Amino acid sequence: QVQLVESGGGLVQPGGSLRLSCAASGSVFSINVMAWYRQAPGKQRELVAAITSSSSTNYADSVKDRFTISRDNAKNTVYLQMHTLKPEDTAVYYCNAGVRRTYNSLDYWGQGTQVTVSS
Repeated sequence: QVQLVESGGGLVQPGGSLRLSCAASGSVFSINVMAWYRQAPGKQRELVAAITSSSSTNYADSVKDRFTISRDNAKNTVYLQMHTLKPEDTAVYYCNAGVRRTYNSLDYWGQGTQVTVSS
């Protein structure tokens, strides 16, 4: 099993920056993909960014060129560096760890961290 703990959320002004961290523990060797999702009230949870075990990345169009996902394998930690934040980025951000196998897929979730972009 995998446990995830997010940190780094908070209140920031439009145009500002934040860096979110997600520390993984447990069976970290089994993780294929790490990702950040976000969910605003009344909205669907959406993928923000993902990074694979081979360091391939992908981003939602809405955050492309503003957010960067990265990992530190030695620390079992994934980061989301967010720049030029906009009010529409306001949401609870969740860390996700994906275990992909032939016959099943498992997903582990952090507790979420609030990001609020407002003046």
